Amino acid sequence: MNFFKKQRKNSDNFSSSEDDQNKESNKDSIKTSLEGNIQHVKQRIGNSSDIVTREIQIGKEGIIKACIFYTDGLVDINSIQNFIMESLMLDIYPDQDLNDIDSTNVLQVLKDRILAVGNIQDVTEFSSLMTSLLSGDVILLLDGYAQGLTIGMRGGKDRGVMESTAETVVRGPKEGFTENLRTNTALIRRKIKTSQLWLESKKIGKLTKTDVAIMYIDGIVNDKIVEEVHRRLDRIDIDGILEGGYIEELIQDAPYSPFPTIYYSERPDVIAGELLEGKVAILVDGTPFVLVVPALFVSFIHAAEDYYQRADISTLIRLLRFLSLLIALLGPSLYIAITTFHQEMLPTQLLIGLAEQREGVPFPAFIEALMMEAAFEILREASLRMPKAIGQAISIVGTLVIGSAAVEAGIISAAMVIVVAITAISSFVSPAFAMSMSIRMLRFPMMALAASFGLFGIIVGFIALILHMCNLRSFGVPYMSPFGPFIREDIKDTFIRAPWWRMLTRPRLISQKNNKREQASAPKPPRNKM
Repeated sequence: MNFFKKQRKNSDNFSSSEDDQNKESNKDSIKTSLEGNIQHVKQRIGNSSDIVTREIQIGKEGIIKACIFYTDGLVDINSIQNFIMESLMLDIYPDQDLNDIDSTNVLQVLKDRILAVGNIQDVTEFSSLMTSLLSGDVILLLDGYAQGLTIGMRGGKDRGVMESTAETVVRGPKEGFTENLRTNTALIRRKIKTSQLWLESKKIGKLTKTDVAIMYIDGIVNDKIVEEVHRRLDRIDIDGILEGGYIEELIQDAPYSPFPTIYYSERPDVIAGELLEGKVAILVDGTPFVLVVPALFVSFIHAAEDYYQRADISTLIRLLRFLSLLIALLGPSLYIAITTFHQEMLPTQLLIGLAEQREGVPFPAFIEALMMEAAFEILREASLRMPKAIGQAISIVGTLVIGSAAVEAGIISAAMVIVVAITAISSFVSPAFAMSMSIRMLRFPMMALAASFGLFGIIVGFIALILHMCNLRSFGVPYMSPFGPFIREDIKDTFIRAPWWRMLTRPRLISQKNNKREQASAPKPPRNKM
């Protein structure tokens, strides 16, 4: 008996919960009363002044009452006037009387014959209505119909396509992404004109309902990577997404690693090149930076201009970037280790000169480097936050004044100022700001290891970094590929950049469906015979 009582109780609870869901669903559904729908919309939006409500009468005799809702500033006002208001209110279809049409077909006639707009969809719930309204669509409701129409009229003011400020090049396209999602997808489609370029959309954020688009080339991309991207995005449960950095932090593989495992760029040509390699782009509405997965370590060292210059010039510049990366990471550490523990490695004259400079300095080399690095980081951050008109002048003057004054006061040696300056300049060589920030953070623990154990500490720390990077993965792809695991045919686009007629294949671990970039019989450059 207890069992049956419990079953009956569970059944009653289930039926009551089902009734509650039905009540909630009915409460959210659009009603047939136009006045009631108008009041409900105004109530849900808090009578906000930027929500425009325009009541009109349509049909030959104006018997059908209707209402148009739109958000001021998010729509194209001229399009509303030309393609909606005139179509509904003027008698431009004298042979079509809406009053004589079956009541169940009025909305269909409006979509098919009256409204000269491309994007029109049905809406039956207030939740979908509010999302479309606050996204920039126009809402049309009719009296006596428990259904409405969402009309795509998004517009408003936005920043036009301008030159990228974060990734400047001497040779190559100058255009950069904007904060408008549709503009960004159009810029990519201008680069890749194929039906295989697929786009899938999502809305993320309970309150912001931010539009997020996923772009990839079908037939080249690894389907497992696309599935993983969808799985991680669907797992996000947050109230708002204001920039792509939210998405990056929520879907990255190693949240506690100092190295970035998701690449981003502001340039459409860079994103197009990544898509052609079989990667997936994640575009977020409201930001000009597009995320790319999976990301490899070498991707953060490459620049867009590498593929527009000759192969030999690009190879030289890439080797220079890797050297600058090592200097930015190990420059102060090597100086501290050699001057503190391994003076025998220096030439005698240089050692005597350094000893004379440090004669009046009261701090050890590690404290010197720590103070100079901290001062430089403060100046760099201050120059970023200051107005552009005075930011560069203040940073240059502050660096010169503080450096020279510190040397004259005997607080810092002149050699340390030179080392810190070269290190700072080397950190600016990296094309990716995310990798530059990682190197700046890792510089301080490397300095501590050098001050504690000398070159032995630097070697141990460097090996630990390499092991950590080899253990990282980005959406299932090894972070240090093609070095670990070693893939010989993929080395052509890492430290070096082979000529285009030699880069016949895409990265093997990323694109596993269509690995051929061009035919193996691609002709080599002709040679002039004398």
